[in-house]
Amino acid sequence: MTSSFRMPAEWSEHEGCLMAWPTRADLWGEVLLRAKGEYADVARAIAEFEPVTMVAPPGSGEDARTWCGDDVTVIELPLDDSWFRDSAPLFVLDGDGRRAGVDFRFNAWGGKHAPFDADDRVSGLLLDHLAVERVHSGMILEGGAITVDGEGTLITTEQCLLHPNRNPGMRREDIEAELKARLGVTKVIWLPYGGLLDTETDGHVDGVCAFVAPGTVVVSLPGDPTHPDHARMRANQAVLEATSDAQGRPLEIIDIPQTSFTDIAGVQVEVSYLNFYVANGGVVVPVAGAPQDEAALETIAAAFPGRKVVGVRAPAIAYGGGGVHCITQQIPAVTQQTPAVTRQIPAVTQQTPSAPRTA
Repeated sequence: MTSSFRMPAEWSEHEGCLMAWPTRADLWGEVLLRAKGEYADVARAIAEFEPVTMVAPPGSGEDARTWCGDDVTVIELPLDDSWFRDSAPLFVLDGDGRRAGVDFRFNAWGGKHAPFDADDRVSGLLLDHLAVERVHSGMILEGGAITVDGEGTLITTEQCLLHPNRNPGMRREDIEAELKARLGVTKVIWLPYGGLLDTETDGHVDGVCAFVAPGTVVVSLPGDPTHPDHARMRANQAVLEATSDAQGRPLEIIDIPQTSFTDIAGVQVEVSYLNFYVANGGVVVPVAGAPQDEAALETIAAAFPGRKVVGVRAPAIAYGGGGVHCITQQIPAVTQQTPAVTRQIPAVTQQTPSAPRTA
């Protein structure tokens, strides 16, 4: 693989979106049916903008089809879990329109769930299914641990990537060198913190900040001083304010002060508005059904002018440890690097949770 390959920004044009069907019964417990409903709602919301392929474990394809409906393509491959931001390949492009998939190693966020061998293999199986060139990396990396601008800059957290349960034999400079070699970035910005409550992923950056345009970052900045991340996110903000991107631009920071906690199965979970998926012409955002939802959606809509912003209820996904971004992985188009807006659309909508579709 040559350095001409790079990981495009998430707002670039997509060929489609990959998702995986909720699988691990011991993770979901009594909320499994709610999780299936929310995954299906997310899949159908994204399918309004681009093709969605849902991967189900062998024997579960019909279940996924029943819930998701005819607008979502379902295929069957061996799976352990359902968090494709982390176990699916990270796609890269070169200037000639050639696409490859980087197959990083996966160890279930430091061995938190077993087994995980099928999820470690699924990236290669997906690339074979898609007939996309596979590029192997021996480094453990989850896609939720990084955000890129497509112009050479990558942001991550020390809390996650330097955690000893990922790559204990690699120093910080080794990890940075592998990110640059495999993803085509030239500058890595290290934030000190992920979310304090994010013990599942050890502080993925997709709960902290995300590039929304070249030189522009949206940041979770809880306005409530009693929030456990109030000071931590301001420390991250200070790092972003003091640095520039790979092109030498100071970073414009858009803050999301809203946070929302909700109860599910007797557990208080935080639904992260920042954990959204950018689709062709749209943005699909997890919401809690709380009063704070509207203001957060409006902030995200302002950060993505020309895109339709859709809120999808996602407390069960939060119960499992993530959000909309965590359960999706974009496949970039090989012919066009910039997003295309094809129609005039309203700024913000919200979906109503639904039951399984009937055949």
